[in-house]
Amino acid sequence: MDPIPQPRFEHLVGAALDAVPEQLWSRFDNVVVLVEDAHEEEPDLLGIYEGVPLTEREEYSGATPDVIRIFRLPLCAVAEDDADLIEEVYVTVVHEFAHHLGIDDDRLHELGWA
Repeated sequence: MDPIPQPRFEHLVGAALDAVPEQLWSRFDNVVVLVEDAHEEEPDLLGIYEGVPLTEREEYSGATPDVIRIFRLPLCAVAEDDADLIEEVYVTVVHEFAHHLGIDDDRLHELGWA
């Protein structure tokens, strides 16, 4: 589908974040979510987690927040329509938060979140 405007896409990401189950929210620590048009080096990437997963943190106090980046243009490109875009955004948000929790891509594939 054609790209939707940035404010509308940010609203979809916000709705996806609101839909994350409360049990998961309580585990998130020092992470921010940003919306960008596309990844500079990998323009087809839907989202990316940059940081230290919770399972690998030891001496972590005072660290800058981890970052989850959700990319508008490639997500719009893979979606067939609005309903598909909403689903793709949600899956991408959950996928990247799973990396924050220490879940790797192989396990996400097994769980159906990749």
